Amino acid sequence: MARGSTGELVLHEKKGLNAAGWSFAALRKLFKNSIVIVVLMVIWEVAPRAGVVNITFFPPLTEVLRTWWQLLLSGDLMDHTIASLSRSLGGFALAILVSIPLGLAIGWWKPVSEYLNPFLELMRNTAALAILPVFILLLGLGETSKVAIVFYACAFPLLLNTISGVKNVDPLLIKSARSMGLNAISLFRKVIVPASIPTIFVGIRQAGASAILVLVAAEMVGATSGLGYLIQYAQFSFLITEMYAGIITISVIGLIVNFLLVSLEKRLTGWKQSARE
Repeated sequence: MARGSTGELVLHEKKGLNAAGWSFAALRKLFKNSIVIVVLMVIWEVAPRAGVVNITFFPPLTEVLRTWWQLLLSGDLMDHTIASLSRSLGGFALAILVSIPLGLAIGWWKPVSEYLNPFLELMRNTAALAILPVFILLLGLGETSKVAIVFYACAFPLLLNTISGVKNVDPLLIKSARSMGLNAISLFRKVIVPASIPTIFVGIRQAGASAILVLVAAEMVGATSGLGYLIQYAQFSFLITEMYAGIITISVIGLIVNFLLVSLEKRLTGWKQSARE
């Protein structure tokens, strides 16, 4: 009985030490990830009140957050956010559906690459905002032109990273698969596509950032809703705290989108993490 009690006590002590070690590691990681942001927030709050910057043009963070909360309660912020998200997600999803299959085809099948590479080299060096007037002239000032410009901005990061992912698959993997008797279709499906996923997700994350940034700029031209419209309207109306509230909202959305994409990438590339361990 005594021996059993001693063993259980030791086991409980080990569990306690492991839990304490995990908690300390989690707190340390949280501190490293947040310390710079916290310092910037403190500077934002203190600098205007101390007269370091003009408080009229750079109000304290607490005033901006108070305005943000008022906009949220009134429903205005939610309406503009939903309008922006519907446009950006529409263009982003369309780019994924088109660019990833096309990138896989260009990266794996040489004839497709030979025909399309010259066109891609021409278009990928043309900034999305540079051709925004063309989209507006052809598609009007409505939702179609905004979704189209988001699609254009997202398509090339996705396409180029997908092509790179396919072309940089380890040749040893391909040789090993072929030596096991896999035909071309099975090789592409079971080896090329899974091995390309990490690089494809780099493109997805880049496209996710572009979807928000390009849309905000597009909403400043001929829009009556959306976060870009809110920011520009607040600037012209000299509603400075509302302008910063819109900017903060965009930053938070970007962080959330990036977190979701990173989490999805980890789930789909668990084999890669296991191989590293």
